[in-house]
Amino acid sequence: MRLALLLPLVLLLAACVVRAESEPEADRFPTSKDFTADVMTRTSFTAAGATPWKLSALKTPRAAPAPWKIVVVTGTPSWSEYWAPVLAKVGPDREMVVADRPGFAQSEPQRAVTDIAAQADALAALLDGPAAQKVIVIGQSYGGPIATLMAARHPEKIKALVLMSAFYGERGPTIRRLDALGSLVRPALPRDMQNSLAEISGQAPQLPAARTALASLTAPVIVLHGDKDTFIVPAAAERLAAQAKAQYIVAPGGDHFLNACCVDAVLDAVERGIAAAEGR
Repeated sequence: MRLALLLPLVLLLAACVVRAESEPEADRFPTSKDFTADVMTRTSFTAAGATPWKLSALKTPRAAPAPWKIVVVTGTPSWSEYWAPVLAKVGPDREMVVADRPGFAQSEPQRAVTDIAAQADALAALLDGPAAQKVIVIGQSYGGPIATLMAARHPEKIKALVLMSAFYGERGPTIRRLDALGSLVRPALPRDMQNSLAEISGQAPQLPAARTALASLTAPVIVLHGDKDTFIVPAAAERLAAQAKAQYIVAPGGDHFLNACCVDAVLDAVERGIAAAEGR
């Protein structure tokens, strides 16, 4: 019983919203099965980089390539299903793809991949597309530094970056509390939860390189943050935006999980990033 009470708290480490199975059907968080295949579909692809893992993703199907592709690098644990509401609202002149990062959900490997550079290399396969297609990347929470490395390594393809609720090491009160709580029950947690905790515990030494990469970007950077976020407090996001010389956007009433509470704010930040890139 104690573990059953703790698990929902540990799940909040994810960049998603978890609903209890006992909640009414109409009130639960929608996933891909709530939408038809012409709205979103699940796909698989082979990771780029040194290890050819088989990775899983949700994408918006399009009859012809859109001029802009939106690539989402999710938080931890990495569950693409909780981006379904955003995928459902993407306009027909945009594509979106959201992968389960290596080590999560239907993606290989079973173990945690704690090297964020290896994750950036693996997810670079998502950038594939027609030569004329441009890419904007959203880095959510833990995925923020990974997306930053991708943008620095592939400037010819990634034309703008949105850092959403980005976790660059400054832990707010909620994440500090839940990290300690998760560590207590870690041996009893399922694979995705254990891998998530392993990622967080190994992130700090890798952040200087990610910050250096962020400072090197010439593409427009948007920092989007909820003013009610207690995982990464808004002041930390403001400092990140200042360091990156980025446009800072507040999602009013938004918590850490803007893909759940504030879909319009997420898509607006994307359009601002695209406008800034096209303006250049």
